[in-house]
Amino acid sequence: MKVGIWMNQNFSMQNNKYKTLKRWGYVLLGIIIMMCLGTVYSYSVFRLPIEKLFNVGATQSGMPYMISLAFYAFFMFLTGKYLDKFNLRYIIIIGGLLVSLGWILSAYAPNIFVLTITYGLISGAGVGIVYGVPMTVVARWFPEKKGLAVGMVLIGFGLSPLITAPLARIFVEQYGIMNTFQILGICFGVIIPILSLPFKYPSDSELLNLKSANHVKNSFNDLNTSNMIKTKSFNGLYINFIIGTTIGLMLIGLTSSVGIELIGLSPSNVALLMGLFAIFNGIGRPTFGWLTDKLSSKNAMYLSYGLIISSAVLILFANEGDVTLYSISFSIFWFNLGGWLAIAPTSTLALYGTKHYSQNYGVVFTAYGIGAITGVVTSGILLDVLQNYQYVFYYVIALCLIGILITSKLIKEK
Repeated sequence: MKVGIWMNQNFSMQNNKYKTLKRWGYVLLGIIIMMCLGTVYSYSVFRLPIEKLFNVGATQSGMPYMISLAFYAFFMFLTGKYLDKFNLRYIIIIGGLLVSLGWILSAYAPNIFVLTITYGLISGAGVGIVYGVPMTVVARWFPEKKGLAVGMVLIGFGLSPLITAPLARIFVEQYGIMNTFQILGICFGVIIPILSLPFKYPSDSELLNLKSANHVKNSFNDLNTSNMIKTKSFNGLYINFIIGTTIGLMLIGLTSSVGIELIGLSPSNVALLMGLFAIFNGIGRPTFGWLTDKLSSKNAMYLSYGLIISSAVLILFANEGDVTLYSISFSIFWFNLGGWLAIAPTSTLALYGTKHYSQNYGVVFTAYGIGAITGVVTSGILLDVLQNYQYVFYYVIALCLIGILITSKLIKEK
């Protein structure tokens, strides 16, 4: 009898270890997939060569980047309601092949408008289709620490430029920008579909065991999308996500230009520094996911806005050769964009539950697309018309002050 009990306990322990390894395996696979998708953040490396190749200004050269982010957000919204209806592997494979196709076709773009369709529309749609799958899967496998788990997966998206920016710079210098698009597209077409194969949700029994083992109570605040959008907190979260992504995506898109034209760095040195910025972007995701879990959405938002204002003020004092000020400021800017990409999904989970998370966050994530458009367009116009980076940072400070006001009025404490 005792032997039987011991064997059952031993089997249970081994099974729990297997499930622990399994769910952390999903996190690791999600990080790698997100690294492929996050190459979009390396667009700053391509921007000046594109301006020279197609003889366009800052506004037009930002179009592929802007449209890719907008379609990425739009297709995340479209895909969200299907994550519980279709095989997750097929969703990742379809999205991954679209990402690959967009990059490969970009190699043959004759002008900025065709590049906007290939890099922006096609590749951006693929990113949006894939993006929500790893996040939703790990949120289900980690009921006791959703914010941290989602932030860990998102670290891949943020750290992507650490690898892809220097790599893309080398490829551009050796093979040209168009061949670089083709090389990266082929790589993505192989890596993403292969990594899709293990993905699945936990079964009802597995989820029950996970909740029991980690002392997680069942959620009673699950709201569907139609009820979510009626809440005051949704309005606050949505507007703040627009502001946070407007600032972050605008400054990420200008990172290379500011380093070269304002600080006087070489393109290769900027590419190296972008590796540092990518580390901060990646760290920002699990950090703010954890902070939102522990402190509340409202306090995490206040903290982010305070850091951004401090960095914007700091960079206003930078002159040519002030590499330290540039490095500190843009590290914090990238850190906070990563932060907002964790604050938004973690707040969605905390406020509206896990049951309808994929659809709910799909709606919330459309704010990211709006932020992409407003950020890239307004920064391009400010630079083309005023020819001065200072006005961009004044604009950033003003947006943060608006965000602080909205947070205080609309976001409820967790």
